[in-house]
Amino acid sequence: MKVYTLRREQRLPINLEVAWAFFSSAGNLAKITPPEMGFTIVSALNEEPVYSGMLIEYRVKPLLGISMKWVTEITGVDAPQVFTDRQLKGPYTLWEHTHRFKSVNGGVEMTDEVKYALPLGWLGRIAHELVVKSKLKQIFDFRTETLKKFFGEIK
Repeated sequence: MKVYTLRREQRLPINLEVAWAFFSSAGNLAKITPPEMGFTIVSALNEEPVYSGMLIEYRVKPLLGISMKWVTEITGVDAPQVFTDRQLKGPYTLWEHTHRFKSVNGGVEMTDEVKYALPLGWLGRIAHELVVKSKLKQIFDFRTETLKKFFGEIK
């Protein structure tokens, strides 16, 4: 199984507590996901922040407008610095997304690190090169630009 890593860093002019409050609320994920993904949270979240063992079910249209179920489990939380979500059901063989937050001069540095793998062996590797890698880049580019609109950026 070929494992890929996507890593993004972004600095926002907000404090650690504001960053944690926003990103640890799973309901905010829809706000920073491209609309064409058709991202909908199915689980009743009650606006509670993420916690270890939390299960979150979504509906998402990752490719070709085909809707699918995606279930993640929050596998580790060390508030307000880090939390990790892991896909239990969805399009990937492996999806582990770690969100890190650190105070920096003028705000907070947010780091996303996603380790992921695709099914179907060599066909999955071809799909990664042709479609998946650029799709993930688009999703995280959208997230970066949306967060700039919400919070601004550190100059």
